[in-house]
Amino acid sequence: MKALLKIFSLMAILIASVLAGGCEDNLPEELTDVTVSRLFSPAGLDARVVQKTAVRLNWAPVRNAESYTIEFHENEQLDFSGTPVRTITGVLDEQLPLTVTGFAGETGYSVRVRAIGQGIDPSKWVTAIFRTDPEQILYTMIPEEVTAFGTIIRWPAGEIATSIVFNPGNIIRPVTAEEVLAGVAIITGLQSETEYTATLMNGNKVRGNVTFTTLIDLAGATAVHPTDDLEAMVAAAAPGSVLALFPGEYTAFMGDIIIDKSITIRGLRPHDKPRIFNRFMIRTGTTDANLAFLNLEMVGNNFTPPGETLPGQLEAFFFDAGTHTVNNFLLSGMVVRNYFRSLVASRANLGRITNLTIENSVVTDIFCSGGDFIDFRAGHVSNLTIRNSTFDMVATGLRAPQTPSAPRVFIRLDANTNWPGTSTRVLIENNTFYNVAHNPETPATAGSRIIDIRFVPNESTIRNNLFVGAGAEYTAHFSERVETAHPTFSNNNYFNAPRFLAGVPTGSPKYDTSSPTTLNPGFVNADAGNFRVTNDDLIFRRVGDPRWLP
Repeated sequence: MKALLKIFSLMAILIASVLAGGCEDNLPEELTDVTVSRLFSPAGLDARVVQKTAVRLNWAPVRNAESYTIEFHENEQLDFSGTPVRTITGVLDEQLPLTVTGFAGETGYSVRVRAIGQGIDPSKWVTAIFRTDPEQILYTMIPEEVTAFGTIIRWPAGEIATSIVFNPGNIIRPVTAEEVLAGVAIITGLQSETEYTATLMNGNKVRGNVTFTTLIDLAGATAVHPTDDLEAMVAAAAPGSVLALFPGEYTAFMGDIIIDKSITIRGLRPHDKPRIFNRFMIRTGTTDANLAFLNLEMVGNNFTPPGETLPGQLEAFFFDAGTHTVNNFLLSGMVVRNYFRSLVASRANLGRITNLTIENSVVTDIFCSGGDFIDFRAGHVSNLTIRNSTFDMVATGLRAPQTPSAPRVFIRLDANTNWPGTSTRVLIENNTFYNVAHNPETPATAGSRIIDIRFVPNESTIRNNLFVGAGAEYTAHFSERVETAHPTFSNNNYFNAPRFLAGVPTGSPKYDTSSPTTLNPGFVNADAGNFRVTNDDLIFRRVGDPRWLP
């Protein structure tokens, strides 16, 4: 039996040896490459509309591809039958991302891309669709050509157009052949003091649009000139009056102007704002008022040499309305700079503003020394809206002449015992913030915040804003206060401002947790106040104050 087992064992060893030798002879060499009959297809094709009627294409480079071919078809159905409207060959990796211009406005396209190589079949096509925006061939308005009842619309001579549509009102104004040849249309018959959007049309396609505001019809407003005493004219105005200020510097009176009635104070020409050196005091007795300050340049004059008396104003607007209510408080088209303490403040009364709106404005160098930028420690604001505006070096805490101090709060809203249970809604959208609520020369403190609401209930929405700061140890964050509801965030960007982001520093303040971006906006010249954005992604997403977005 043992002999048989030995024989079987020897036979098994011999068979295994033979099989092993045979397998070894048939094994391929070590696998180091993949041989394919055609190139791999470009991965991650992205077609993004830029500059209204151009498209930026990008994809991952393909190994061994010498170039790429692109075809465009005028449809949005990924239908590539027939002749393409455009074909581009010989595109190289180093040209990516590739911007292709010259497409029609308001038109859908299908695009496909494939890789081309030497001695190998082209890759399969990869596809995408995109739709261009309406064209923008209208020239910027010439301010001097806007009147109370009309304007002049200009575009490149010879560019075809059939009509101009004005809204509000859906006013359709045909364009003549002579106007097409000249690229000029003289418009009459509009309403005064109205913001219009003019849309140049070619049939049913938009070729451009422009927004403008017609001037005041002085038949319904009181004309004010730089030589007039603005304080006296405000005092003498009847409730509901409109004061139209001509361009120039108003220096006849440079103190506090008392507002105790409904009134509108506005610059006559938005492109040439009157310059005033005052603080407006919204005083006790203002009941159910509507206040509007439009197209003014307000200067606090707080840059003074060391040792000299400070001549400027503490706030631009001080709310001191007792227990009364202001229905609407509007700041629009304003330029405000060099105030010492606040833009709008209420610290010693229990009045209420139903709607406080700041829009289309540029505010710079509001130091907030001893106060906060929008500071309601006693009065109440039910609805606060801040949109389409730029804030440059505000709430820095600097003291004239710029002695370093702790940074302050952009919005502070305290509890008000005169309005128990009253809620607050805050909307901050499409703004550019540059070095706001922080001081480049001193570290941030717990008091350095964008929003600080100290009562419930409240809600805040923060969207489409561009925040640019100066480093982790300086840049302000959103309030960690338990009373401040966590804001709803969307489509914001924080560059060089990490303390707005979750986990920097550790803790549980209300950071933006909506996966915001941290892209460099590429400002043209921030130090000179030119915040024009050059980053294509931020332009595409429309982040920041629209005035700086191409």
